Amino acid sequence: MKYILVTGGVISGIGKGIIASSIGTILKSCGLRVTAIKIDPYINIDAGTFSPYEHGEVFVLNDGGEVDLDLGNYERFLDINLYKDNNITTGKIYQHVINKERRGDYLGRTVQVVPHITDAIQEWVMNQAKVPVDGNKEEPQICLGGTIGDIEGMPFVEAFRQFQFKAKRENFYNIHVSLVPQPNATGEQKTKPTQNSVRALRGLGLSPDLIVCRSSTPIEMAVKEKISMFCHVNPEQVICIHDVSSTYRVPVLLEEQGIVKYFKERLDLPIGDSSSNLLFKWKNMADRYERLQKTCSIALVGKYTKLRDCYASVFKALEHSALAINHKLNLMYIDSIDLEQITKIEDPVKFHEAWQKLCKADGILVPGGFGIRGTLGKLQAISWARTKKIPFLGVCLGMQLAVIEFARNCLNLKDANSTEFEPNALVPMVNPNLINQFEQKDLSFVGQDVDGQRMEIIELANHPYFVGVQFHPEFSSRPMKPSPPYLGLLLAATGNLNTYLQQGCKLSSR
Repeated sequence: MKYILVTGGVISGIGKGIIASSIGTILKSCGLRVTAIKIDPYINIDAGTFSPYEHGEVFVLNDGGEVDLDLGNYERFLDINLYKDNNITTGKIYQHVINKERRGDYLGRTVQVVPHITDAIQEWVMNQAKVPVDGNKEEPQICLGGTIGDIEGMPFVEAFRQFQFKAKRENFYNIHVSLVPQPNATGEQKTKPTQNSVRALRGLGLSPDLIVCRSSTPIEMAVKEKISMFCHVNPEQVICIHDVSSTYRVPVLLEEQGIVKYFKERLDLPIGDSSSNLLFKWKNMADRYERLQKTCSIALVGKYTKLRDCYASVFKALEHSALAINHKLNLMYIDSIDLEQITKIEDPVKFHEAWQKLCKADGILVPGGFGIRGTLGKLQAISWARTKKIPFLGVCLGMQLAVIEFARNCLNLKDANSTEFEPNALVPMVNPNLINQFEQKDLSFVGQDVDGQRMEIIELANHPYFVGVQFHPEFSSRPMKPSPPYLGLLLAATGNLNTYLQQGCKLSSR
């Protein structure tokens, strides 16, 4: 088993997740079996209780694990399904150790960070790294992991300091991602933050094998050589990733800088010399993305629009679908409250701007969420999509609200509501006894759970595209395999759905 640890320096949000995912993509394209582990230093057991504004989207795995959104990047880039134990948190580790202590597993010894917490981290990584993914029966060959250097992450850093010797040099590799800022005042790319970051990491006992420099513009050779000299690595061990038009370009940039050859030699990997078909597809996808001319505008009507990461997977699913039909996505975020009458009274300009966006949209999406705040605005957006025959997709709460809107305005059930909002609702949704009434008015329940009790998919007849799903299809969307409900929305929004269906659900030549 080969272990690749990705650390970050200078600032958070530097792109460790995308870098790790891209490296995994490259290695998988070389025919290797790859898995990934995300390490988060917070004491929460998982991300399930986070406010979207605190930590962005909570990504949900196939086994129900509620995890950090970086796991979504891993799954999308690597096209694999991970498990909840692929996300390690400080809370999980401490809970695990405390449970062992309560059972008496430590035989009365004092339980300490070193060695008990650090040992638990190492054991967790080694055990989870062996779990097959992506339908393979064989163990993975490569395990990618990510951690950070904040004070909460110190036990993890110490664990990996020890682990590098346990795994041996030929099986352990440290990639350090660092920022190279370029102040506007001078326009000069500064290496000092990277030097200090690497120095600090070395002081903790980890020495980078590869330094990935993030910058706004391509890094000059003189800067690269300076980093090489002061950080004690060869020039070929300094990789530069500047800001690009899409993340699809990142694996290509890494591969172009000879990272495969270096991995092959340093980790003694069984990689052939032939070019990778998968990486060729990524390059083609990145090239197509940059050449897109046509645009499709989708209005996302939600509650957490101030932080784009709150809807990261929704955005990606829409982008995958738009790219599949050769369109550039113009995603317009609309705070659902801004569509409500209360905003018209308190802030008429904001109200007007929100409705102006909605009126310009080629398609409308109401994503998942919880709580009653903003639901009136979502209901109005759904009503607009239904009556004006604008392609619409409702996900989770979006589907439930679509049913409520239809019941109130088409079945004249004015008291229709969700028991989530009104526990004593006079007409609770979705009541199976009401299904016939809905279907007589052309709203069909076309998908149910395995027990046939919970309605999972709705579709409205005599409409270009009016679909609601109770599940979250965005979590299974992949760059080269877009999610069908989202693809349907984009096809309808661009007027291509009928052609797609007539062609046997096949996309035209790209």
